[in-house]
Amino acid sequence: MHLTRQHGRLGALLLGALLLVLAVHHWLLPLFTRPSLASPLPQDPYIQVYFNHSQASIYTDPYRHIQRHGDDLEAVILEAIASATTSIDVAVQEINLPEVALALRDRAQAGIPVRIIVENQYNRVWQPLNEFQSGQMDEYQQSKHSEKQLLIDANGNGKITAEELDQRDAIRILTRGNVPLLDDTADGSKGSGLMHHKFMVVDGRTVLLGSANWTTSGVHGDFATEASRGNANALLQINSPELAAVLEEEFDLMWGDGPKGKEDSLFGLQKPLRSPSVVSIPGSQVTVQFSPVSETQPWSKSVNGLISQTLTQAASSIDLALFVFSDQGISDRLAQKSQSGVTVQALVDRSFIYRSYSEALDMLGTAIPDHRCKYEAHNRPWANPIPSVGTPNLPEGDKLHHKFALIDNHTVIIGSHNWSAAANHTNDEDLLIIRNPTVAAHFRREFDRLSEDADMGFTKDLQNKIQRQRKQCGT
Repeated sequence: MHLTRQHGRLGALLLGALLLVLAVHHWLLPLFTRPSLASPLPQDPYIQVYFNHSQASIYTDPYRHIQRHGDDLEAVILEAIASATTSIDVAVQEINLPEVALALRDRAQAGIPVRIIVENQYNRVWQPLNEFQSGQMDEYQQSKHSEKQLLIDANGNGKITAEELDQRDAIRILTRGNVPLLDDTADGSKGSGLMHHKFMVVDGRTVLLGSANWTTSGVHGDFATEASRGNANALLQINSPELAAVLEEEFDLMWGDGPKGKEDSLFGLQKPLRSPSVVSIPGSQVTVQFSPVSETQPWSKSVNGLISQTLTQAASSIDLALFVFSDQGISDRLAQKSQSGVTVQALVDRSFIYRSYSEALDMLGTAIPDHRCKYEAHNRPWANPIPSVGTPNLPEGDKLHHKFALIDNHTVIIGSHNWSAAANHTNDEDLLIIRNPTVAAHFRREFDRLSEDADMGFTKDLQNKIQRQRKQCGT
């Protein structure tokens, strides 16, 4: 009987110890499994900077329910929308985030004027595809359709219901909510090159802009790839009525008299040529210019010309993080700065860096013929190439979607504008030049993060591509 009681007490003690271990494990495990954080950088009171791959913050993707590093760009957008009391104007190439669409609808239904402009190819409600329609799509279009289906299919059963469309299809939410919306066919054309803007103005004061489309791919990550954390993007929130007025002028040109009105919207080259605007914000100077600019105008008057003029001012360093880089004039300017002793570094998205028209090849002192075995006209590989050109290693499925330059750790070039002829002469784009060391420090950290394990210089991939093209072209 005595041994039985001892065994009972021993069992109780063991059970208690086990429960204690489990409890401690439950409470301490998150401390060890939670991703480590970098120290946050100070934010300028008028210009806040956010990156969806930031290592200084953590959030949970609201659609895939994945805890991950990064600033929650959608939460920043939603907070700005919720703050609106008088007006919201949105010009964003693509919107598929349901929470953003619902927030815009709710503000409109609360009596706040909301106006939205998107690119025409994304102004459509999701529909199932038959075999013929699927066959007419290229691989990229099919992946976009599939990604949207996975987003809308809330219960993951492979079937899209009307209720899911009403709650998860952003364009359907906006149109059924009677939110005024138009695209770049509102001028009576089949669309401009691209309505590529990515900005919002709230209450004529708060501006949100950057490189991010308001999509799962642009903000959080792809459903099709679990490792995806979204294309690497920046979002800025700027408090400036003067800057807001400059962007509102661009918006009003595109809006005309709105949906179902006259075909008086102006997109692309129909818009008048405007010189850069300079805006003073406490602690900052901001220069703004819009594309496109006609090829009949001097290149120096274009946005790419403005980029080149700004790079000329560099005294010590130029750091580039670009989705596309294909403008020869900017490459020539960078070559001059490199020759003068300025340290130049460049990161370009993996899908573009070794294309025949990529200026990254010029910087590396080489050239690759295209599929017709032709070299780019007026191509000028650098006589003194640099090894500090490459492409970052990002999570599977993600792209380097940035469009920024950092000059002397003081000046930032940022916007929707890719460094290409299409952006310069065809698309509706915005570009900002911000002179502010506090803002620049955020881009310094982002560039350093991207370059830390990047593939730089004359990589094996580049050598293999050159060999393949030479074999194909018989050179």
